Amino acid sequence: MLTNFFKTSTTAAALALATSVPAFAVDLEFYFPVAVGGAAADTIEALTSEYAAANPDVNIEAIYAGSYTDASTKAVTAARGGNAPQLSVLLSTEMFTLIDEDLIEPFDTYLTEAEKSEWIDGFFPAFMQNSQTGGNTWGIPFQRSTPVMYWNKEAFAKAGLNPDVAPANWDELLNAATALTEKDDAGNVTQWGLRIPSAGFPYWLFQGLSTPAGAILANADGNKTNFDDPKVVRALQFLVDLSKSHGVMAEGSIDWGATPKAFFEGESAIIWTSTGNLTNIRINAPFDFGVGFLPADERFGAPTGGGNFYLFKDSSEEQKDAAVDFVQWITAPEQAAKWSIATGYVAPRADAWETDAMKAYVEEVPAALITRDHLEHAVAELSTYENARVTSFLNDALAAAIAGEKTPKEALAEAQAQAEAVLSSYR
Repeated sequence: MLTNFFKTSTTAAALALATSVPAFAVDLEFYFPVAVGGAAADTIEALTSEYAAANPDVNIEAIYAGSYTDASTKAVTAARGGNAPQLSVLLSTEMFTLIDEDLIEPFDTYLTEAEKSEWIDGFFPAFMQNSQTGGNTWGIPFQRSTPVMYWNKEAFAKAGLNPDVAPANWDELLNAATALTEKDDAGNVTQWGLRIPSAGFPYWLFQGLSTPAGAILANADGNKTNFDDPKVVRALQFLVDLSKSHGVMAEGSIDWGATPKAFFEGESAIIWTSTGNLTNIRINAPFDFGVGFLPADERFGAPTGGGNFYLFKDSSEEQKDAAVDFVQWITAPEQAAKWSIATGYVAPRADAWETDAMKAYVEEVPAALITRDHLEHAVAELSTYENARVTSFLNDALAAAIAGEKTPKEALAEAQAQAEAVLSSYR
C-alpha cells in the first residue's frame, strides 16, 4: 500500500520532538452517497473508524450527501467555492465532466509503477471502462454494480414455470412475464410479470436492453453518441411493447426506488434493479428468489454502474497522499469483501473474491457469483462530456416513447441530434 506522507517523511528532528509534541494530523473528508437499501452507511462508518484507529495521524470524516445527484452537486459546488473535499464517491459517469471542469486529478500521480501494476491492474476491466481515459486513472471503483434480474421463485412455480431457471433471452422473458401476469375477475392486474424501472436511472436500465440488442450508446472518448442506431430503436420498441402491446408491465413511468418493495409485496414477479440491492432483497423478500443475467438478444450484456472514488485537486499534497492511502486500504481485499457482503455491491477486484470471508459468503449466497460473473458481459455505463445534459436527452426520449408521445425512432433521432450539438465541439 502507498504509505502516506506522514509515515514516510518523519525526520530525525521530528523523532527527537516526538515525546513532547503531539503528532500533526491530516484532516480528510469525503462525500458519500447512499443510493440503495442495505447497510451502506453503517459499513462505511465502521470501515472509516477502523482506518482511523490504525492511522492516528489521519482524521477522516465521511459526509453522507444524499443521493448520487445530491452528492455530486455538493462536491462540485464545494470545489468551485474553494472548499473541496479531498475525496468523493460519485457516479463513475461523472468522470468526463469532472475532468472538463478541472476539479480532479488522476491517482497515477501518487502511485509508483509497482502500485499501478499491483493495485490498479487488479480491478475488473469492466469497471475500469468508466474509470480511465487518456492513459490516466481518474476514478477508483468502489460502490460498483450492474443491473441484474431478480425473480420470485414461488410465483414461477405457481405459473407453471421452472423456478430455478431464469429467462435467458427476450422471447423467454416475454413468455415468462405473460404467464406471471395475473388479473382479478374484473380484469385488474394483481401481479405484473415484469418491472423495469424507467424513472430514477432510466438510461441505465435501458442499457440492459440496448446492450443485448448489440448497441453501444457512446464511444470510449465520451464525445459521440449512437442514440439513433437501429439496434437502439429496436430495444426501445421492445421496452414500449412490454406494456402497450403485451400488457406484462405497467404503463407509464415506473419508479426506481419503489421497485424492491413492489417485489417484496408480490406486485411484480420479475424485477430489474442493481446488484447493490442484493442484501436489501435477501433481508426483506418473504419468498425464495433467483438472481440472473439480464436476458440476451444478440448477446448477453449490461452496463456497469455505481460510484468511484475521485481525488479532488484543491487539497494539500499531504492530504492527497493520505487520501490515496485510504482509498488503497478500503479497496484492499479484506475491506472490499466486507463492503460487498454488507451491501450487495460487487467487490471490484478479483482478489477480494479469494478471501475467506468472501468464499464463505458465496457458499451461503450463490447469487453473489452471478453479480460477479455478469461483468464478463458488461460494457461502460453511458458517460460523455456534459454528461448530465447528454443523458437527459436520452432520458427524455425514453419518457416520450413510453408515454406514446413519439415513436421510438422519432424520439431517439431527436435525442441524437441534441447530443451531437453538444458533443461535436469535443471532437
